[in-house]
Amino acid sequence: MGDIAGAGLLAHVPTIMLPYEQRLELNDGKEISLVPGLKRLRAEIFELLDYDTVVVLDSHWHTTVEFVVSAQPRRAGLFTSDELPRGMCRIPYDWRGDPELAQAIAAHADRHGTWITPIDDPYLPVHYATVNLWTYLGRGLDKRWITISNTAQTGDTEDFLRLGRALGAAIAGADRRVLLLASGALSHTFWPLRELRAHEASDPAHIRTRQAQAADLERIGWLSAGDHARVIKTMPEYAKVRPEAKFAHYLMMIAAMGEDAVTAPGRAFSEYENSVGTGQMHIWFDRPAAGWCSVTG
Repeated sequence: MGDIAGAGLLAHVPTIMLPYEQRLELNDGKEISLVPGLKRLRAEIFELLDYDTVVVLDSHWHTTVEFVVSAQPRRAGLFTSDELPRGMCRIPYDWRGDPELAQAIAAHADRHGTWITPIDDPYLPVHYATVNLWTYLGRGLDKRWITISNTAQTGDTEDFLRLGRALGAAIAGADRRVLLLASGALSHTFWPLRELRAHEASDPAHIRTRQAQAADLERIGWLSAGDHARVIKTMPEYAKVRPEAKFAHYLMMIAAMGEDAVTAPGRAFSEYENSVGTGQMHIWFDRPAAGWCSVTG
């Protein structure tokens, strides 16, 4: 039987890939907390925990008519972002995949009323929501990594939950201990281009609107307390401040863990920060000794 050994809502912002000196220059001479947060996550979780495969729920990989899961035995190359090639250029990546788990996830699609296709095409693009996190958390550890797309263009909360249920069922039936990474932001509205460079510092005062900041902080409080049921229930309200990818990354993750029955509290591995208007934070959920749904709220 498989198990989810841990899970995280993690920020992948391009700033983390800039050299240290450039990060200081953009942030009023201070380090952004996301970088030491990732280093701490690696030291305290990724280098110590017993796990086989990392599943990244990628908020940047948008598919339209189905969820797609990467099924290559290995993925390697150099990544240059088409969105931000100046800051993310020729980043080396090289990780083992997990075709068996990818196939198992897809096999659970029908019974959960969704569409999932495993793709092993070696030319399938990778996205920086996966590459950036692997660079900090996976490089040199020789663990399996796979990525699942989101259908934010056509899907909604129920679709994302269905994917998560299929993912959870596949993991439960597999011989795998898995880490789930919901790679993406909280609120996600950028400043207009002509104003953007005045809002690159990490201070939350630069979040695009006060309403977005308030909504983010409210949900951070709920996540810290383990009140995942309230986060799910209030998705229509949260949608008004445009969470990244309709918050698909988090919803897929939490549904795999048990949905609104999950009460695992979150641990902050960074401060709540701005990135050109968007809300960013690392929050980690440790597996309770008795299981994700062992305590009811």
